[in-house]
Amino acid sequence: MNIAPTETLRSDFRFDDARIGQFIIAAAAAVALLRFQLPESLVRPPDWLVLPFADWINAAFGFIKDDLGFIYATRAFASIVEWFLDVTGNLLYGRNRWPRIGPLPWTTIAVTAAVIGYALNGWRLALLCGGTFVWIALMGQWKWAMETLSVIVVAAPVSALLGIALGIAAWRRQYVERIINPFLNIAQSLPHFAYMIPVVVFIGVGPKAGAIVTMIFAAPPMIRMTLLGMKKVAPEIVESGKMCGSSGWQLLRHVRIPSARTEILLGVNQVIMQCLAMVVLASFIGMPGLGQKLLQLLQGLKIGRSLEIGITIVLIAVMLDRCSKAWVVKQPKHFERGTPWYARHWILVAWAALAAGTVALSLAWPLADQIPRKHALTVSREADFLVDWFVRLVDPVTQWLRGFLIRFVFIPMRDAYLWLPFVSVLAFWFGLGWIVGRWRSALVCLGFFGMIAMSGWWDRAMITAYMITFSVLIAVAIGLSLGIWASRRESRAKFALLVCDTAQTFPSFIYLIPVVMLFGVNDVAAIGAVITFALVPFTRYTIEGLKGTPSELVESSAMCGASYWQQLWKVRFPMALPTIAVGLNQTIMFSLFMVIIAAFIGTQDLGQEMQRALSSTDVGKGLVLGFCVAFMGLMADHLIMKWSDSRKKALGLN
Repeated sequence: MNIAPTETLRSDFRFDDARIGQFIIAAAAAVALLRFQLPESLVRPPDWLVLPFADWINAAFGFIKDDLGFIYATRAFASIVEWFLDVTGNLLYGRNRWPRIGPLPWTTIAVTAAVIGYALNGWRLALLCGGTFVWIALMGQWKWAMETLSVIVVAAPVSALLGIALGIAAWRRQYVERIINPFLNIAQSLPHFAYMIPVVVFIGVGPKAGAIVTMIFAAPPMIRMTLLGMKKVAPEIVESGKMCGSSGWQLLRHVRIPSARTEILLGVNQVIMQCLAMVVLASFIGMPGLGQKLLQLLQGLKIGRSLEIGITIVLIAVMLDRCSKAWVVKQPKHFERGTPWYARHWILVAWAALAAGTVALSLAWPLADQIPRKHALTVSREADFLVDWFVRLVDPVTQWLRGFLIRFVFIPMRDAYLWLPFVSVLAFWFGLGWIVGRWRSALVCLGFFGMIAMSGWWDRAMITAYMITFSVLIAVAIGLSLGIWASRRESRAKFALLVCDTAQTFPSFIYLIPVVMLFGVNDVAAIGAVITFALVPFTRYTIEGLKGTPSELVESSAMCGASYWQQLWKVRFPMALPTIAVGLNQTIMFSLFMVIIAAFIGTQDLGQEMQRALSSTDVGKGLVLGFCVAFMGLMADHLIMKWSDSRKKALGLN
């Protein structure tokens, strides 16, 4: 068969592209082997290469804060936020600030939550919502939980409205989308602590600072989901609205936004969960509530009490997640004209009656109003006994594992990463980028890691990289095994996906409890928390990828006599790779977030320095460290998604 010269040239050109990348990686390895013959300026970033980014950022913030007087605007906004926090705080737990209203009895709030759950998805959700508040009250955690929820009640609507407004603006004006997209990419890659430091500088500490940092942190996913929803509105629907004589505002209000309802409500779900995650972590900047209490208990190694608080946070997370997801799928009900008001709003009438009844009950019976700590239940002693027994039981194993990992895995791996010349690392990522996406991807990788080299935090970044590498490898190995096991049967897959869905609602702080219980405060516990947190998305996407293989391909391979394992590795796994790649991307991002949080239990990476920057309110240092983490995540995201797109094209899935 004759091959056209142009086709031969293109084939050779693609081959040469791969060879160029492989040659660069081989050169990087050769340079690493010659490390002791290299000048010091090629081993570690020389002083002339390190730029004073932190000083520049601090100078910029100082100019904005003092010279432009931006601090007065932020303090004014903080005062408005604080007023709303006073209102919600008075209603929920009695903050004793003006306006002095409330607090509502715990029974009234529990009944209200149960009615909301029933209205959204029936009795099961009603029991979950009502039962969550009953647990909180009986365990004597009411004030802490309400301090947390009072911030979410204020922050979530503001984040959602801000996200919707910016999402619509990005949809209406393409230049707005082009401007905000890079900021969204960086914002969704920055660790939590990077958001806190500027807020502390402009606002201070306490509940209002916690609320404002939560608003900022939770807005990006709402913007993306709103933009996605507006873009997916079918042109036929818009044309129908125009034919009915609708104006631009009427089209937006009555046609486009209702048509994008599902995506917008999914964004609301993400906003709520992001708010809960940040409110728990905002305890580091003086935010009272469950997060602050959990932080204090973990610092004191009071595992029994920590478990009680952890269960409460998990229940709140699951409740909020289930309610917001039920809202997504619930469709509005329409009644015939002439239907009485009480028939159309009978749930509201029932709630009013139940709320009035609980208020009356609280006046007659003080325990229905609030349960004092001395009357509250506790299982901390029993939990401590069981934990101590279990820790003693597995102590020989955990001691051996901890010693083995630290001596023979972590220390050698850390030293190997620190031993690598920085020019070899840059060349490796440049070569890998060239293989994946030619010169553009190569320059992207060089730019991201080059910025880390110029930041002055190379060694800390390498320690973070070693922790991420080990955590991701273990998470991938476990997640792949669990995904293959679960995908073999429908019942297993449903159960595993349910567990993954539930685990993804847990705030990251929760994952510290079991590893601290087993390993104490050290690198093993930190990496264990990272692995546990990062395992969830990879397992989920592996199951979905393997289950999503077209049935006709599986049947064809079976008709050819292929065994299950042959079908898995020759058909299912290759077809599932693009989906699994998305899971790998999420696993890396989750690992980066968690490794920063895990610095709380003792590491020497970027997270530890970020916590020091937070303590000293050093905005420049904190943001530079946050950008280093974000650049790692963005580089991994670029490479994985670029490879995934090329794989989809090769499989004909685009």
